[in-house]
Amino acid sequence: MNNKMVDSKIKIFVIAVFIVFIIVILKVFYIQVFEYDKLNELASDLWSRNLPIEADRGKIYDRNGVVLADNITTTSLVLIPSQIKDKKMATKKLAEILNVTYDEMQKHVYKNTSIERVHPFGRRLDYKVAEKIEKLKLEGVYLVRESKRSYPYGTELSHTLGFVGIDNQGLSGIELQYDDYLTGEYGAIKYFSDAKGNKLNLSQVYESPSNGVNITLTINQKIQASVERELDNVMTKYNPETALAIAMDPNNGEILAISSRPNFDAVNYKDYDITTLNRNLPIWATYEPGSTFKIITLSAALNENLVDLDKDTFYDGGSVKVANAKIKCWKAGGHGAQTFLQVVENSCNPGFVELGNRLGKEKLFSYIDKFGFGKKTGVDLNGEAEGIIFNLDKVGPVELATTAFGQGVSVTPIQQITAVSAAINGGTLYKPYIVKSLNDPETNSVIKENTPTKVRKVISSKTSEEVRRALESVVTNGSGRSAYIEGYRVGGKTGTAQKVENGAYMVGNYILSFIGFLPADDPKIVVYVAINNPKRVVQYGGVVSAPIAKAILTDAIDALEIKRRDVSTEKKYNWNDKKYYTVENVVGKTPKQAAKILSKFTVEYSGSGNVVISQSPEANTRLEEQSTVRLMLGN
Repeated sequence: MNNKMVDSKIKIFVIAVFIVFIIVILKVFYIQVFEYDKLNELASDLWSRNLPIEADRGKIYDRNGVVLADNITTTSLVLIPSQIKDKKMATKKLAEILNVTYDEMQKHVYKNTSIERVHPFGRRLDYKVAEKIEKLKLEGVYLVRESKRSYPYGTELSHTLGFVGIDNQGLSGIELQYDDYLTGEYGAIKYFSDAKGNKLNLSQVYESPSNGVNITLTINQKIQASVERELDNVMTKYNPETALAIAMDPNNGEILAISSRPNFDAVNYKDYDITTLNRNLPIWATYEPGSTFKIITLSAALNENLVDLDKDTFYDGGSVKVANAKIKCWKAGGHGAQTFLQVVENSCNPGFVELGNRLGKEKLFSYIDKFGFGKKTGVDLNGEAEGIIFNLDKVGPVELATTAFGQGVSVTPIQQITAVSAAINGGTLYKPYIVKSLNDPETNSVIKENTPTKVRKVISSKTSEEVRRALESVVTNGSGRSAYIEGYRVGGKTGTAQKVENGAYMVGNYILSFIGFLPADDPKIVVYVAINNPKRVVQYGGVVSAPIAKAILTDAIDALEIKRRDVSTEKKYNWNDKKYYTVENVVGKTPKQAAKILSKFTVEYSGSGNVVISQSPEANTRLEEQSTVRLMLGN
């Protein structure tokens, strides 16, 4: 082998070594620069461990900042089996404290895992139980912070708020629908251990959790409390199959209160059947609306200039024949000659059949569609139904007639209150909604805000004014007298709808409803109440549902700060109605004179003397007869 060949081989070897060296340098550079984070994370996973710290779910507020869904801080048990030195002793003591069997506890203590969350009996521990575990001072046994959902007002708004599971995950209602927003990000206490799991003497790292986004609802808790109380009362008094109520701001579609019976306790949701948990009746239930639907027929006829409420008359003989069907009025023998305003006051079915005929099926069903029936309103709650409206090609004379007074069609309560809101607010249909805004968990400042959504203009402002006038007359002169509130202008309409079973109308089984609003000339709130088959009572909407709506509206007067009005339509009293009278000024009168002047009321005296020096309530206040007037006597 000559020298040239040797030199050549040496050169090739040196070049090859140099290339390999360059490749190694480049690989090291790539690892250090481009793969560092990934490899560091993999290495860290081998010797670092995390004890999870649960974030709080976002709170849910009413429109005025009242907390409707909150969090309670609790603790849960987490084990690191490799750090537990005396597993037998730890198993025995933990089993005793947690009141479980030795075998059940052993499954967790001896489990071959880096971190073991003791589930379910080690979750959300009572304070006294957690304190006993803490006093054991066992290595590898940790108590970590967890958050438990709480509902300060118990069963209030249960279907709408919904409930959460053991892992704080939303399972129904707003808790489910907005779970991605309400759920926060876990934090952790990071510690370091060797390959055998033994804890290293290195500083722990605390990573704080990020709480979920808060939610503000359109709900007014004061009105909601009134709704809940009244529904509880009606269940006790009448024992109906179901009951529901909704309150809404008719000027923008904001839901002020919503509830139904049966309801449930969200904390103990496992104690209830799936039907009770899942059926939010105000948006899920469908049924024939009855006479509350006449508001739609009235609005359509007025908007088409087909009727003058004061000048046009109708003779009600007690029934009307349509094709082969005989449609009766609720009053035997009928109401006789009446104006169409009286037709509305008296809720006269034959009179509304006449309005339906004047409209014709195309016009009437066109308005029914414009008012939003037969399709979902789009309310931001899960489980909304659509209702059922006749196909136009299947509408004959009988279907036209029955639809005109609310029979044969199927609607949801949310459709009904949304449509009536359009009829009385000036004619604009709004999309109902219940979530007002999403809020920052730290400052509660608004992140995203929902605003009213106008769907369409349905009737003119002039028509809406006439509808309000007619419905106020129903409360002062007609079937809605039980909803009359002294000093306030109230409008409304009763409904008594037969229920259908297996294609036939049931006997003596009705859904009794009332929809009312105030002030009648400038509505701030509309309330819809529906009671399903109440017992021990005459089944009329004016008897059962109207007084419930009145109570809710009365509470809403204070909640919304609606001022008393000097001008209101005087109620025409029936023989059994309690009347209202004005309290006169008796200051300076003798007790005998005062008693004579205030003979319509119950008078109570305090103090001593021969003249009245003050009175409560003050003069010119309107009170129901036999109400108490207190007089202070002096010299």
